[in-house]
Amino acid sequence: MIDAYEDPGTPDVRGGWRYLWWLVRCQPGRSVAGALLGSSWMVLLAATPYLMAKAIDEGLEPGDWPALAGWSCALFAVGSFNAWLSIMRHRTMTRVRMDANFRTVKVVVGQAVRLGAALSRRTGAGEVVTIGVGDVQTIAGALTVVGPGVGACVAYLAVAAVLVSVSPVLAAVVLLGIPAIVVLVGPFLSRLQGAETEYRDRQGVLTARIADLAGGLRVLNGLGGKSLVADAFQRDSQRLRSQGYRVGAVTSWVQALGVGLPTLFLAVVTWLAARLAARGDITVGELVAVYGYVAVLVGPVAFWVECGYQLSRGVVAARRVVRFLRLEPLEDRGTRDAPAEPSVLHDPESGVSILPGRLTALAAAHPADTAAVLDRLARYTPSRATWAGVPLDEIRLPQVREHILLADHEADLFAGSLREVVAPHKGNGAAGHGELAAALHAAVADDIVQGLPDGLDSPVDALGRNLSGGQRQRVRLVRALLADPEVLLAVDPTSALDAHTEALVAERLKGARDGRTTAVTTTSPLVLDQADTVLYLVDGKLAATGTHQQLLGTEPGYRALVARDVEVVK
Repeated sequence: MIDAYEDPGTPDVRGGWRYLWWLVRCQPGRSVAGALLGSSWMVLLAATPYLMAKAIDEGLEPGDWPALAGWSCALFAVGSFNAWLSIMRHRTMTRVRMDANFRTVKVVVGQAVRLGAALSRRTGAGEVVTIGVGDVQTIAGALTVVGPGVGACVAYLAVAAVLVSVSPVLAAVVLLGIPAIVVLVGPFLSRLQGAETEYRDRQGVLTARIADLAGGLRVLNGLGGKSLVADAFQRDSQRLRSQGYRVGAVTSWVQALGVGLPTLFLAVVTWLAARLAARGDITVGELVAVYGYVAVLVGPVAFWVECGYQLSRGVVAARRVVRFLRLEPLEDRGTRDAPAEPSVLHDPESGVSILPGRLTALAAAHPADTAAVLDRLARYTPSRATWAGVPLDEIRLPQVREHILLADHEADLFAGSLREVVAPHKGNGAAGHGELAAALHAAVADDIVQGLPDGLDSPVDALGRNLSGGQRQRVRLVRALLADPEVLLAVDPTSALDAHTEALVAERLKGARDGRTTAVTTTSPLVLDQADTVLYLVDGKLAATGTHQQLLGTEPGYRALVARDVEVVK
């Protein structure tokens, strides 16, 4: 089975069927073993009625007790051996499914890491969650066809061959009847694929809405919009439930036919065999054997239907995985190196220029305007932004990421110890004690460490759920300061802090980044007053430049914005 650190390989993303076949090819030995064990197990199931027929015809009917005992012992030995084969088949197929499960998880997680910042721009969170909690298991289940599926085909052919020696008529009925059953079930499997695809798509949309609702519940409560969103979610969940009923209806037909048709077929063949026995065309032992053969065939037919059902669902799930794996990260056409010395970052769209070695603040009535500027300057969205006069798109993306860090105030925090959370880039949190202490002091995060039971070794939940909003914001700032980038672009780094803490952060941030290029978006007078340069934007365009005090005296709009008092404009 695939190791946690093993390379999962390069998946075949040409389609759902291709992806499933790739999972089989990744474990050829185990897949072949599953097919062999499954085939041997099912063929030996058919040996049971053969041995019973021999025991009746050669032992019980003529009264030959030694022969009866011999065939009975053979029956017991074959049954015991087949029980062992069944155990090994189940173990092998469990490993096949687990390998497919873990391998799919690894390629999906690897793709998510490869997409990086482009992930949220390429697909929704609900899509990834749906793949992780549902599609992975469905794909693994589809690989059941490797063992019992192949075994069912082999057993079907073996039983048909044996029946030819008993009665060509019965053999013909079996050879034609079983495919007829599969053909009858086929249209329902096609309908199942369509219904399952729509259900999975709706499930992804609803899962994304759940994630958005969970993340913004506190805001929704404050705005009084919780009931509105709850009503929309209820409507979507009802549609999903209705689609689930449609999937269930098709599934019930598939499963009913998978059980009912083989049973009906068994009755027909048994009736024909009884007629032949009554006419003396076959012996009583052969009649028992025919019944046993056909009863054994019920298993392979049920496996065929089950494998068809699992494959139909597996292909739908595999197509979703393939669609995700086909997504590409932000295109990198850069061929030039980053500037060798600190240089100006310029955004022509807004007119903003970030001077090297200074603390620059961007202020606007609409926070999205300033955040969009930093997105362009960090090359997270296509733009005409330049660095030292060179278009950012022409600089190699790894070098842009190495020198320019965009610190979003809503950036995710992963689960782990606080030390690992704030310093993931330092070799699993192995940052120097002095370096870490300085960053904690600059972000005014010392009290967070002191308030946790195990200090820096205290666990932090995913997304920092066991921290307050202000604590999460300061932890993100500590992480950004420890990265120590040449250019730090921070989006509202103090928006969740109280005034006292905000003033300390603003003062210490300027000292910690002294001589380094730093830009922050904010409308807080406490932060703006610490900035070397303030850029005031109106409708996404640069309207004025100066210090905080200069702009207060010359720009009424700026004064109203930072004072949060529209009367000042008048």
